[in-house]
Amino acid sequence: MRFSRLYAPTLREDPSDAEIPSQALLQRAGFIRKIAAGVYTYLPLARRTLLKIENIVREEMNKIGAQEILMPIIQPAELWQRSGRWDDYGPEMMKLKDRHNRDFTLGPTHEELVTELIRNELNSYKQLPVSLYQITTKFRDEIRPRFGVLRAREFIMKDAYSFHDSWESLDETYQLFKNAYSKIMERIGLRYSIIEAATGAIGGNESHEFVAFANTGESNVLYCDCGYAGSDERVPYKGDYEKDDEAEKKLEKVYTPNIRTVEQVAEFLNVPIRKIVKSLVFKGREGFVMALVPGDRELNFEKLKAYLGDQSLQMAEANEILEEFGVPIGFLGPVGADKVRIVADYGIKYMKNFVVGGMEKDYHYINVNLDRDFKVSEWTDLVVVQIGDPCPVCGKPLKGEKGIELGHIFKLGTKYSDSMNVKYMDKDGKMKSFIMGCYGWGISRTLGAIVEQLHDDDGIIWPRSVAPYEVDIVVVGKEKEKEFSEKLYSYLLDKGVDVIIDDRNVSPGVKFKDADLIGFPLRITVGRKLKEGKVEIKERGREAILIDANMEQILNAINEI
Repeated sequence: MRFSRLYAPTLREDPSDAEIPSQALLQRAGFIRKIAAGVYTYLPLARRTLLKIENIVREEMNKIGAQEILMPIIQPAELWQRSGRWDDYGPEMMKLKDRHNRDFTLGPTHEELVTELIRNELNSYKQLPVSLYQITTKFRDEIRPRFGVLRAREFIMKDAYSFHDSWESLDETYQLFKNAYSKIMERIGLRYSIIEAATGAIGGNESHEFVAFANTGESNVLYCDCGYAGSDERVPYKGDYEKDDEAEKKLEKVYTPNIRTVEQVAEFLNVPIRKIVKSLVFKGREGFVMALVPGDRELNFEKLKAYLGDQSLQMAEANEILEEFGVPIGFLGPVGADKVRIVADYGIKYMKNFVVGGMEKDYHYINVNLDRDFKVSEWTDLVVVQIGDPCPVCGKPLKGEKGIELGHIFKLGTKYSDSMNVKYMDKDGKMKSFIMGCYGWGISRTLGAIVEQLHDDDGIIWPRSVAPYEVDIVVVGKEKEKEFSEKLYSYLLDKGVDVIIDDRNVSPGVKFKDADLIGFPLRITVGRKLKEGKVEIKERGREAILIDANMEQILNAINEI
């Protein structure tokens, strides 16, 4: 490719809406252009890198025996209604009607469609196990798309699905995918971790995330020196609960004018935050639920959804709470809330004489005690585990780092085959539900994650494995320099090197800045040193060196670097 013909319009300033480095750099370097919130066009440089990422993923999938298919993005509602997810998936599902008024969705994922695909096609245990995968566009109507391609509404994803006649068979395939995902991370060149994760709307009983470390990541990775690692959405709290031994005091309702937050209540009543119980109300398929957590901890929404088995769960709106309970947010509490389902974190069991909302505007209860003043019938772990909390395996303090989720694998079990009544015949002639696995990888997210982890003040630093071009020949000079550059360009192309030549009629400074901004791994400058029989070769982010202007030596230097 010649730079003079390349469609890669670069920008000198960060876009005004860029929140993180990858969002700014991918636009500045001419990789992507925003079309709407969370929707991007991928320009030629981005498409080349995406194809290289896809090829690495495809090769690792093929190595473990997965077979590639391609399913439609638009899916009929009846498949999702059959699985129970049409109403359960939530507002991220884009729903639409065709001209015949039939309901469809732009597929956020493909479990239903692939399960329907194998109905009456895989009908014997002798055909199992089978793994199918695709690389395609998906759509999720994110409530707040942000961070460029890291949280887009339209995105490119590899999703795979496996079908089995035993849990042992699923375990074997799950491990194959786990190993393959590790190889994908390593081949791309990212620093990463494998962590235990919440199953979310996909379902299942076990899942792991593959997270690339980055300061701007939205995943909170908690890990321990013993080898344990997990998402803060998943890690169980295994700490010792602080027990109150004081005698029960008389329940009182006190006036707390316009005091709503935990911090405000603690200051106004002169009590520690840990003596306050947060009362949070959610609305799901079965109505309202009140969740209770200690005031010094955050509620883990994923744990609550998993406990209730309701992925449609949402925080109740202020007007809904006022209508249902007759009290504004900030003054809710469990005392007198006899008609709502109450789920409490284990930590509250050990509290005495604590503070809750007074179920009346501008009032709180103090000296509240379990069983005497209200009852809880459902207890579970509901808190977000933090850095410094004990490791659930060895008990040592957990450490933490930010990361970007790129891969996610699930053991689905029979969730979809049961609900959709898709079965096979086992060796005894009995009809049984398929045991399934699901394995996703964010292709376009990987594009952004690489830039988040690998960049500097000058621009992107692409690993050679996924760089849009591996080598950039920069021509600085007149006839002799141009003649040598053209010969070198042709030679490297013939040798299979992924090379671009910057033959533009612009200043050397512009060429160098663009090379660093775009992030080519190697830059070869053919300039005034050619008179001395030398060219300059420079690895991105390192000092340049001079080597002989000999085709074979240049190729050897490229391969060595």
